[in-house]
Amino acid sequence: MTVRLPWQPGTPKFGIYALRLPVDSRVLLSFSQVLAAVTASLARHPRRIATGLAVLLLGTGVTAFGVAPLAPDAAKLPVRQVLEAIQPLAPQLIQAQTDALADFDFKLFRTEGTRSSDTVASLLKRLNLDDAAANDFLRSDANAQLILTRQPGTPVTVEASDSQKMLKLSMRWATDDEHMFQRLVIERSNDSGNARFTSRIETAPYTRSARLASATVHTSLFAAIDDARIPDRVGVQMAEIFSTDIDFRRALRKGDHFNVVYETLEADGEAMHTGRVLSAEFVNAGRTFQAMWFQPSGQDAAGAPLKGGYYTLDGQSLRRAFLSSPVEFSRISSGFSMRFHPVLQTWRAHNGTDFAATTGTPARTIGDGVVEFAGVQNGFGNVVFVKHRNNMETVYAHLSKINVQVGQAVTQGQTIGLVGSTGWATGPHLHFEVRINGVQQDPITIAKQSDVTPIPSAALPQFRQLANGFRNQLQAAATIEQTRAE
Repeated sequence: MTVRLPWQPGTPKFGIYALRLPVDSRVLLSFSQVLAAVTASLARHPRRIATGLAVLLLGTGVTAFGVAPLAPDAAKLPVRQVLEAIQPLAPQLIQAQTDALADFDFKLFRTEGTRSSDTVASLLKRLNLDDAAANDFLRSDANAQLILTRQPGTPVTVEASDSQKMLKLSMRWATDDEHMFQRLVIERSNDSGNARFTSRIETAPYTRSARLASATVHTSLFAAIDDARIPDRVGVQMAEIFSTDIDFRRALRKGDHFNVVYETLEADGEAMHTGRVLSAEFVNAGRTFQAMWFQPSGQDAAGAPLKGGYYTLDGQSLRRAFLSSPVEFSRISSGFSMRFHPVLQTWRAHNGTDFAATTGTPARTIGDGVVEFAGVQNGFGNVVFVKHRNNMETVYAHLSKINVQVGQAVTQGQTIGLVGSTGWATGPHLHFEVRINGVQQDPITIAKQSDVTPIPSAALPQFRQLANGFRNQLQAAATIEQTRAE
């Protein structure tokens, strides 16, 4: 038997050499005898054998990266051809499939927005339809006339055959009801080979869904909103929500940022309208402000549902007895101070606030009250006076239209008229005054000092549960801008 050892006497180089041991021709050397012989050899030459083993192991480690693959070369594998007989399908099955393919019709879908210059023919052409019967029906049907009379840009969706014939047309639009939308549906049916169309107008509820957004202010609030592709309506609501804490006209800083969760109203999967801001977080000059919408369940003493409002996430109400502005977020063109009167051409006290807005902008009452006067007064033009509690009165002047009557009860936020330029006005705006015991007061100061509406104690558990959910949503919204930046 031969045992190989890494050493040979008198040889300076290392290698693998053999140590021969006597072996009986009939009986193999036992493993214990081999081990004893190796042990003896190690005892006689320990240093050289240890060095040889180290070199052997080092060489094995280095060459491990170059191990050849164990699998055989695919190009050298034998190739074998296998032939199997396939039974053909029965003729009746083949014919059935052929008939099904012959009768199959593709259905194509396309959506186009209407244009102010559209005719029925031009709209059908953009929809890639070649259908004289559909053209005739759309021109004569009363319901179909809505397609060209609705606001330009309204999406029109058609379902068409592979021969470019109209099978179905639908169009959706918002209504004054924030819960419902309307849908025009025109469908084709073939009666004895002749195309027939029917039309109907349906009313259906919106589907509400929440969306998350985040943005940083570099120049203005609405520039940040545009950059983040957030609806303007969301920015207007945020300015309203935080109006008593943040002066969005003068106090915004570069680097201010916000996170917001808002709802969208969808019709058949199409976003139709921006709903309410559900929660928001605004960081202004290093200070963080948070708000969430909450409407307690239950009814008041009159049986009406309890009013909802905005609260901080720790339960402090942001809903005050008086709003800070009678119009949605707008530029103040003239504040409560001395000014040079543009019509009388003289300096005099301006005992109110002018809100620049386009003609037709809704003017709203800042608090609950009763209409004391609604009509025309010299200088004010069309004007409304509302009487509130604690001898407080508000004035809304230069209106283009009055929507209320004397003696009518109004609630906070209700539209009482439309902005205009009647009376002594050089352009469309709303002149607004707050009077207490007949003396004019700064409306912004009055709003900040007004009472807040607390959360009913019975609704606190429900509020806390919702607040935890909104915290998580705002944290998720904060990651959106970070992801977009990366």
